[in-house]
Amino acid sequence: MAAISADRPRIGWIGCGRMGAALAKRLLLAGYDVTVYNRTRAKAEALAEHGASIADRPIDLADRDVVFTMVAASADLEDVTAGKDGVLTNPDMAPKVLIDSSTVSEEASASVRVVALKRGTEFLAAPVSGNPKVVDAGRVTLAVSGPRPVFDQVEPVLTALGRAVTYVGEDEVARLVKICHNVFLGVVIQSMAEITVLAEKGGVSRAAFLEFLNQSVMGSAFSQYKTPALVNLDFTPTFTMPLLRKDFDLGLQAARALEAPMPVASAAAQIVSAAIGAGHRDEDFAVLIQEQARRAGWVLEPEEADVTDGLETKDGR
Repeated sequence: MAAISADRPRIGWIGCGRMGAALAKRLLLAGYDVTVYNRTRAKAEALAEHGASIADRPIDLADRDVVFTMVAASADLEDVTAGKDGVLTNPDMAPKVLIDSSTVSEEASASVRVVALKRGTEFLAAPVSGNPKVVDAGRVTLAVSGPRPVFDQVEPVLTALGRAVTYVGEDEVARLVKICHNVFLGVVIQSMAEITVLAEKGGVSRAAFLEFLNQSVMGSAFSQYKTPALVNLDFTPTFTMPLLRKDFDLGLQAARALEAPMPVASAAAQIVSAAIGAGHRDEDFAVLIQEQARRAGWVLEPEEADVTDGLETKDGR
């Protein structure tokens, strides 16, 4: 592949929704030259105050060394790369490296990889674990797949996005890693809902129980992060139930293809589907605790406790 600048490659960023904007902002604050594009231009323009230049079309980013994409769905990825005015459609030039951080299917990822390679552009799949608040705290993690030499060249750029970057293998395997991660996310939140309702029904406040849990060997960054939602019943969405169900579906589909039984995940997927059927579509997936309490014949009330999510920003970004 053509070499890119070892110091400060010129970055293009496609997709400035909440997550994409937060990640692009980190690159800007790290000193990178970043030009951004978003279908709704106002979302891209919000990054101008942090030093971003604004592109009118994805194709206008074809001269960038590295272009990231962070879009909503597989069809969107195909559109901004190979569709009309896509970043890979300039006949005279193309980015050296294309990095997709969206959550899309392996099939769509492989299709874009083929198109990119025909244009001489290397392609990495780099899905992200986290949400905008986690990004701002510098705590997101990335799983990356594709050619190892390409990963080695752009690793400093990826490292600027968050806490840890893990190379997981060739081709599209990072997509499977992200799906496995999100299936685990769903199983863990359901388990937390079950034990927290059990403790409260036995006379222990949710704040006290989760403080104990978070300080024990079973505590985690995730259990800490979801504590305010479970204690104060604040279900402002970070990840909605339909998105979680989609990832369960993808995970169970992969499990069938690979002959890998997933009995616990299958049970959790059914609980998620039942909660969506009960009307929980737009809230954060921590709302599973409400459904768990209902099945237990218990009514939850916000505790209005002063609990932390553990995401205090340490680096000022």
